[in-house]
Amino acid sequence: MIDLHCHVLPGIDDGPATTEQSLALARAAAACGTTTIVATPHSSAHYPNRAASIRELTAELNDRLRREQIPVELRPGAEVALTHAEELDEQELRRLRLGGGPWLLLEPPFLPMVIGIDRTIARLRGQGHEIVLAHPERCPAFHRDLDLLRALVEDGVLTSITAGSLVGRFGKSVRRFALRLLSEELVHNVASDAHDARRRPPGIAAELEQAQAGELADWLTRAVPEAILSGAEIPPRRASGSGRSRPRWLAWRR
Repeated sequence: MIDLHCHVLPGIDDGPATTEQSLALARAAAACGTTTIVATPHSSAHYPNRAASIRELTAELNDRLRREQIPVELRPGAEVALTHAEELDEQELRRLRLGGGPWLLLEPPFLPMVIGIDRTIARLRGQGHEIVLAHPERCPAFHRDLDLLRALVEDGVLTSITAGSLVGRFGKSVRRFALRLLSEELVHNVASDAHDARRRPPGIAAELEQAQAGELADWLTRAVPEAILSGAEIPPRRASGSGRSRPRWLAWRR
């Protein structure tokens, strides 16, 4: 699996404070079946991380992973706050994209109403950035206005939901909304958004299995993120469910 959204770098945001904690997170990810992690520290007003320092830390941690024989490869990226993206120059934004590809991981505000998100995204796309929205299931504005999210997806924006959302780690309403997004085919990737090895762990596969994702899991965690990192065309959505059991997201209204 490829974990497209993970706060694995030490001492740079609200993820691991030390390299040892980063290594513990990576070990836990490897035990869960993850082979590639995109390091996506916050790039925001509160955490004004720059691409140069992210790449340097990624290289240093990759070296430690090899020496510790932890079978995970790191790629550089960032989780860029929507409100911060417009403050960054064009070259910096390009260097913050996921794995050096054309896709920018954009974090919407945790607010019940966000004015102009569609205009900001359109402006970024007009500058050549493809957009992956981070954890839209946890954005109150999308809970209030699902049509806005639908319109963004129809226009070519991708979404990456957090695995823990599928099993209720962020509350019942977030879980219901995440399952609804799956049922309406508004999800393109499931990532861990891990911050440490225990409190915000890097699990993905177990959460997808609990949600009965079936064959869709490989599309969400390998095929789509591979295309995002390489800049290839996003592959067609694969069938969900295994035939016998009814995928859990089809009962999201419960």
